[in-house]
Amino acid sequence: MKVSVEEVKRLREMTGAGVMDCKRALEMAEGDFEKAIEILRAEGLAKAEKRSGRVTSEGVITSYIHTGGRIGAMVELDCESDFVARTDEFRRLAYELAMQVAAMDPKYISRHDIPEEVIESQKRAYRTHAIAEGIPEDMIEEVVNERLESFIQEVCLLEQPYIRDETRTVGELIKEMIARLGENIVVRRFVRFAVGQ
Repeated sequence: MKVSVEEVKRLREMTGAGVMDCKRALEMAEGDFEKAIEILRAEGLAKAEKRSGRVTSEGVITSYIHTGGRIGAMVELDCESDFVARTDEFRRLAYELAMQVAAMDPKYISRHDIPEEVIESQKRAYRTHAIAEGIPEDMIEEVVNERLESFIQEVCLLEQPYIRDETRTVGELIKEMIARLGENIVVRRFVRFAVGQ
């Protein structure tokens, strides 16, 4: 299928992907913009995985203070080059992540950061609750795993639904930015402050 320059330009503006990538995605999707976006997103995530091992020694520390000044957060977001660290897109991402931390109060960056004793403690508590609720023995492990996964999504920044678009996780948002900017991006650390806590 042949796609017009205007369609390619429109998709590029919507996604930030390269011209040739947009053209190919539109051709594969037979002109369907939603399918083309999904193709680009899938490809972007694959590209992001390839970059995940690269060293990130540049970046920014960004803060967000919620209206009223009672909650605030700081995030260190790292990338590979100072060129990318100075871009508006990268800085906007850092600000959005600080806002996410302030709003959702994650405890860890990723599931790999949760101490094993916390996981085991949660499993024991979920198992005890499942038994108390009268859940059949053969279903308890499945219920425990489902509840544990919900816990992980709640306490890990990268697993949380993005506050501006709950159809995506914060991790997916970062991977999309990695694909767009062409560099590895890592949340190095964050802290959240709340008055009285």
